[in-house]
Amino acid sequence: MSSSIWIVRDYEKCTGCRRCELACSMAHENWMWPEASRIRVFMPFPGLEVPHLCAQCDNYPCVTSCPFKALSIDKNTTAVVVDREKCTSCGLCIKACPGTVPFLHPRDNKATICDLCGGNPECVKVCREADYNALRLVHERMNTNRKLFARNPIDVARYLASKIFGEKGKELID
Repeated sequence: MSSSIWIVRDYEKCTGCRRCELACSMAHENWMWPEASRIRVFMPFPGLEVPHLCAQCDNYPCVTSCPFKALSIDKNTTAVVVDREKCTSCGLCIKACPGTVPFLHPRDNKATICDLCGGNPECVKVCREADYNALRLVHERMNTNRKLFARNPIDVARYLASKIFGEKGKELID
């Protein structure tokens, strides 16, 4: 088993401030463009914010689904890397992802996934600086089931709604 890094989320600490989206878009796009951010914050119901990004699943279904070999795994960070020259925008990586995390970039329509900012994620920095700590960088061996975090944000919101508001809360999402 190899050592890796990834971003763990504490959903209940997320305030929905979206600083993570802005920091990501500044780092990758050089301007505040949340639609192009590699992390997205979904609010399926007021009061339930769900930070959503790649969990670097242990079997990388997005990488194995790409027939054009446009996706690979960075050996230093274990992040998914997209070769934009090879990407045909077919969307198979999006369909293969258990959390539907990859998206087609609004500028070039190519697959876009969190690259962990080369090992020093901007989203984690701004979340920590704001003292929310909803996002944390974790260094660990590849034995955690990260697919627990690779879920559709609506499913996460259903879980949070029932946890925070009881069974009545789950009905709010349905």
